Order: sequence, then C-alpha cells, then structure tokens
Amino acid sequence: MIQLLKNLSLATSVVTQHLADDPFLLYLQAARRLPAVARPLGRAMSAGSPRNSVAAPVILAALSNGQDADVRRRLELAVDGPVRGEQARRLADIALSAGLTELSDTLLAKAANATRLKSAHARRLWHDGNLSGAVTALDASGPAGRRQQARLAGEAAVYSGFAPSLERQEFSPVPGRVLHLLTNSLPHTASGYAQRSHSIMVAQQEAGWDVLAVTRLGYPVQVGKLLARASDVVDGVRYRRLLPSRLAPTMDARLQQQAEELLQVALEFRPNVLHTTTHFVNGMVVRAVAQALGVPWVYEVRGQLADTWAATRGPEARDSEKYRLFQEREAEVMRDADLVVTLGHAMKANIAAAGIPDEKIIIAPNAVGGAFLQEPRGTGEARRELGLPEDGLFIGTVSSLVAYEGLDDLVRAFALLAPAFPQLRLLIVGDGVARPGLEEQIRKLGLGDRAIFTGRVPRDHTPLYHQALDVFVVPRKDLDVTRAVTPLKPVEALASARPVVASRLPALEEIVDEGVSGLFAAAERPEQLAAAVARILRDEPLRTSMGETGRAQVLLTRTWSANANAMAFAYRRVSGGMTYL
Repeated sequence: MIQLLKNLSLATSVVTQHLADDPFLLYLQAARRLPAVARPLGRAMSAGSPRNSVAAPVILAALSNGQDADVRRRLELAVDGPVRGEQARRLADIALSAGLTELSDTLLAKAANATRLKSAHARRLWHDGNLSGAVTALDASGPAGRRQQARLAGEAAVYSGFAPSLERQEFSPVPGRVLHLLTNSLPHTASGYAQRSHSIMVAQQEAGWDVLAVTRLGYPVQVGKLLARASDVVDGVRYRRLLPSRLAPTMDARLQQQAEELLQVALEFRPNVLHTTTHFVNGMVVRAVAQALGVPWVYEVRGQLADTWAATRGPEARDSEKYRLFQEREAEVMRDADLVVTLGHAMKANIAAAGIPDEKIIIAPNAVGGAFLQEPRGTGEARRELGLPEDGLFIGTVSSLVAYEGLDDLVRAFALLAPAFPQLRLLIVGDGVARPGLEEQIRKLGLGDRAIFTGRVPRDHTPLYHQALDVFVVPRKDLDVTRAVTPLKPVEALASARPVVASRLPALEEIVDEGVSGLFAAAERPEQLAAAVARILRDEPLRTSMGETGRAQVLLTRTWSANANAMAFAYRRVSGGMTYL
C-alpha cells in the first residue's frame, strides 16, 4: 500500500508537469498507450465532425488514428482561414506534434496575441535542437513560462556538460557481482532493448555471476504502470526500481537524485563491475557511482540516439546545437568508460571514429537463447497455436512500429504482391507510434481482410510469431542510424529457420548472408522488396534451405551464452584480472 501511494504521488507529479509543458503531446502519448479506448473514440469523433472543422480535439483525434492526410488538410484549412490568437497557438502545437513544422510556423505567426505564445515558440525552437534559443525565448514570461524555462534549462545543462557528483565511499566489492543500470526492462516493456538486457543477464547468471538490474529513476510509473512494485524477478533475474514519491523538477537535478539512489543500491549489493547502456545520461550516472566506489564500469552502445533523434527531423537537424552536444556527450562517456561494448562492426567503426581506442571496444552481437535454441515448429503448427489461419503464405515482421523501420514500404510491397499471391497475408507483430498510420494505409489499399496487426504480444509467444511466417521482412529506411545499428528481431527470425528479406544496409549485411539465408533489396524501394519476397515465396526448396542455413549460422555465431563468455573475459581485464567465478 505504501508503494502504491508513492506511485500515485509520482504519477500525479509527472502528469501535472506534462499538462503544463505540452498537453497535446501528453494526449498523444496516452492515446498510444491506450489504443483500445483512444482509437474507437478518435474514429467516432472524426466521422462525426464536419469536413471543414479545425477544432483542436478533431485534429488530435485524426492524428492519434494515423490519419496524417486529414491532419494536414485540416491544418491547411486553419492556415487559410480566420484562425487567430490562442486557437492558432494550440493548432501550432498540434502541427509541431505531427512534425508539420512549416504549418506550425505559419500558425504561430497568426497567434500574435496568444497568452502562451512564448511557450509555443520555445517548444518550436527545442524541436529543432536550438536549446539555448528555447531557454532564452521564455525570458520575462509568467509563472508557467518560468517553470518551463527552468525545466528546459536543466535539460540544456545536461547536454552542455553537467554531470552528477558523489563523494568517495569506503567500499569493498564482492567478486562476481555485476550491477546493470537500464532505461527500461521486462516485464513492463517488451522492446528489443529490454529483451537484450534480460538475455544478457540470464546468460550471466547461468555462467555463475550474481546479477542485479536497476532501472532509471521513476520507471515504470512514468510509463503508466501505477501498480509497479519496488522489485521484480523475471526468469531469476532481479530488477530493482527507483520509485520515489516525487522526482526532482529538472533533468539535471533528477540525474543527481538518480545517482544518489543508485549509489545506495550499489553500497548494499557491492558489485565488482557496473554496466550500463546508451544513451549518455545513463553513462553519466554510472560514471559518478563507479568513481565514488572505485570500481570499473562498462558502457554498452546499442544505438546512435543522436542520429535517431535527427532522423525524425530532417538533414538540417545534424547542424543543430542539440545534435552537436549529444554527440560530444556520447564521445565523452565512451572515453571515460573502462570498456565499450557494441552490437556490430559498423557501430564499432563509428565508435572508433569518435576517438575511442580499438582495444577498448568489444562486439557482443544481438543473439538468441532460450526458446529460440529449440527446434522450430512448422508454419501450420505455429499458426494453429496462435489462432491464425493455417493455410496460405504469410510475410511480415516482429518489430517496434516506428518510422525508420520502413513498414510503410512493406505495406506497399504487400500491395504489389497481393494480386499474384491470392492467399498471401501480411502479419505485423508489435506496436508503436507508426501503427495507426500503417493501419490507415492498409485500409485505403483495400487489404484490411488480408493484414493482421497483433499489437504487443506476450514475450513467450514471440518465437511462435516468427515461426508463423514464411518470410521475415526488415524494410528499414536508409538513415545513419539504420546503416549502423543491428536489430535483434532478424537474428531471432533466422534462428527460427525463416529466410529474411532486408534493406541493403551495412548493419543488416552483418546479419543476412545474401543468397544463403536471405535476400536484399534497395532501401525505400517497395518494388524491389516485393520482387525479392516473391522469389522466395515461389521457391519452397529455397525457402527451406535458406531457413536451415540461417539457423545453423546463428547457432554457431550468435548466442547469449557466447556473449556472456566474451564479456567475462573483458570484465576480468578491466577489473585488474580479478577472478569472477
């Protein structure tokens, strides 16, 4: 009961802050987390509203349902119409949430007398990565603006070099103990990030290590899990939650708060090594704790998050203040870590290009374990157990549904294949911000009866969904982040003995052996994607041989137990040769 009260207090403070800072973004996040409620309500509102309505609730409903063309049309009506003042400011914020920056700028120009115009200007500048300009834009604002300014200034300070600091502690580590700091985790988040973290720790425990995971301050209450406990155990792995009743009001103060709380956990657990993952704020916190304890620490680079951020904004974002500072902080954290772990050769090359010595970097590729090591089932058996139609052919993916995954190109390829393969179905497993738009795209193509969107699925069902497919497709966009970062799901597909068709990107070329375990198509070319998929669909022996070869390759080179052994050697090296087992 005490923890529940703390969670309610924490959630209330988080929601209150978001309501004050950006209520439209809060609505969209809530709608995405509650699709079963939000989408039917949104569809009803859109259907019952006049076509020329520019009311904020109507446009928000269309945005949350993935009706991007309708959102743009209504905002363009507002730009051309008599909208002024506070209404224009509200619509400018909605346009910004939709990534329609030109429309946002035009609407802001029509909002001259809006009461919260400075706040809207600050959000617009922050969106572009102009951190200093956003903070300055709130000078001489009212109480709400001053609170927003303090919040933005705190975050800008973190990007500009602020770091938490702790006093040195008397400390005696216990050999064989590893403490992981994570951004999110099972059982509350079922992302590839959470699954990789869990798999690494399971393998470490199986190798005889004592492992403890700690998640970021406020998680998982911040993502709506009000009933979260102070700890969880999943497959024998212990997860500790840092859940105070309130968070410090600014990002710099929260990082200091998190470092102090993590230090207390570490003093109790007495790890010999600390291990954390991108992005750099995790590294800053762990660096402070490691320095206070006098133990080594490991920074695991799982993504290029500065490039992920820039990819949602366009090429000009790479010239922004935020992008430059983001890259500088990442390089700083990598330099300070005792060991840098990453996913593949393309990412290692990028890390080395930032000035990190080659001997300090090791590769621990995305891998498989558990159920993926067992003999895969046939498509019919897997579909029967999942309640899917057993007949016909299935193509699809298991993924986070975000823009850079390129699933809109998969839908276009499916539309090209559908006439030639009357029994072909599309299966998309997962959820994310792109899902409403993908469902709308399928509806407009008239293929709704042949496409299945499962949403999030139980973790133990994931292998079955891989096995239900005839061809697994990875249609990623061609971006800096996708060229470097190797995803987990195609590795799991190969372990499931399913051929993979993927965009021809360096990171994916590290996973798929062309002509042996799968095929490539040029990124963002649906017709080439369709041709590669069709070649495999028409040739059942090829499908079988590709699946069998891909599985054999993965089991030989990509298992979590092999990664655990490699990390054990590296941990011993950075800890001065101390015996772990």
